[in-house]
Amino acid sequence: MRYRSFILAAGFLIGAVAFQSGRAASAEDGWITLLDSTHKGDWSEVGKANWEMKDGALTADKLDGKDLAYLVSKDSYKDFQIRAEFWVDDAANSGIFIRCDKSDAIDSKICYEVNVFDKRPDPKYGTGAIVDVSKVDPMPKAGGKWNTYEITAKGPHLTVVLNGEKTADVDDSTHASGPIALQYGSGVVKFRKVQIKPL
Repeated sequence: MRYRSFILAAGFLIGAVAFQSGRAASAEDGWITLLDSTHKGDWSEVGKANWEMKDGALTADKLDGKDLAYLVSKDSYKDFQIRAEFWVDDAANSGIFIRCDKSDAIDSKICYEVNVFDKRPDPKYGTGAIVDVSKVDPMPKAGGKWNTYEITAKGPHLTVVLNGEKTADVDDSTHASGPIALQYGSGVVKFRKVQIKPL
């Protein structure tokens, strides 16, 4: 009986240590969660869309006015990786803007725009591209499913990976650092998780 109690106690202790190690590893791996399935996070708004948490995702499907809408991070970032899980319908116009020169006026001229726009009239800079910086050919489609973007900016080197496939790999030094922004332009756009890891 004593031996059995010892084995149970030892097993519990090992499990507890493993759990603590796993928690420490995830806490120390450097990823900062900007939004997840339970909270919107802390963003400034430029333009207005009807962003709200629905079924574990931050969702928008309507603009309030004519201007495109953006959620802009409060912090600026220079070198980093982003992991973002998103869902869009076929009509959506969205994207992730990085290294924006300003935080109160967002567009592809003052930021790098990693596009999500399956029906862009010129598909060379549609989904998977960095607008006016790195073309995509052929353009992948993101509509109607959950997708994952992995975006890396290190010095002038920018890479974009969509669902495990590299869609952009370019050197450009136009924008050095700044906040990131999530765009709502049209259609249905959902973000389930957005994380950033400074490098």
